[in-house]
Amino acid sequence: MPEVSVKIGGRDFAVACQEGEEHYLHAAAAMLDAEASALTAQIGRLPEARMLLMAGLMLADKSAGMEEQLRQAEQKLAAQEAQLETAHGAPRPEPERIEVPVIPDSVTDSMAEIAARAESLAAAVEDKVQAQAQA
Repeated sequence: MPEVSVKIGGRDFAVACQEGEEHYLHAAAAMLDAEASALTAQIGRLPEARMLLMAGLMLADKSAGMEEQLRQAEQKLAAQEAQLETAHGAPRPEPERIEVPVIPDSVTDSMAEIAARAESLAAAVEDKVQAQAQA
């Protein structure tokens, strides 16, 4: 069983752990050290047992808050999954029939004829304007 040296609150501790779990122990010690360092920065030097107790309580408080957030997120996820399941189980709506008006050929032909007349009139006006400008 390997023994790992960790530093918490500026103090060194030798801790034994299972083979291959050294990384997890270092990560946990780093979290505890962060809390202990915050305590010593606020309060100053504390007895070892008190420092570890307070740091552990602060981590437990954070953990409880995270567990509550996780519980709320799981409830929200369950509600969303139930809503999705209900939506998947519902029958599909009937396709909606949309009628698109068709413009009769006679109207299209009339519009083309009106456009041609308008272009012809515009060309005649331009010719008259140019003739007056030259005169």
